[in-house]
Amino acid sequence: MPILFAGALCGFLAVALGAFGAHGLKNSFTPESEGWWQTATLYALVHAAVLAAIGLSKRAGATGFDAAGVALFIGILIFSGSLYAMSFGAPRWFGAITPIGGVSLLVGWGLLIWSGIRGL
Repeated sequence: MPILFAGALCGFLAVALGAFGAHGLKNSFTPESEGWWQTATLYALVHAAVLAAIGLSKRAGATGFDAAGVALFIGILIFSGSLYAMSFGAPRWFGAITPIGGVSLLVGWGLLIWSGIRGL
């Protein structure tokens, strides 16, 4: 999946899910599940913007960002996805996979750091 497409899709879904949570599910949330939803949306949206920037950079001819983009995309899916699932009532143990997504996001940022250092 092209990185720009992945970033745009994640951004679209983050905005849509954020609005759905704020308006459509507002009365269904416990304070804890609302916090999970907000965190999932924030992280998805921020990292979607980074994915889109990577995709646009690739279109402009930049190289060396593919692994970072993949790591960030996987991180969004696992981190935000697990929090969204828990907000909808997935068992609490499901949160045990959330840190895997967080590590994937960190790996993505680390790979971006490495790309920046290599380009100096």
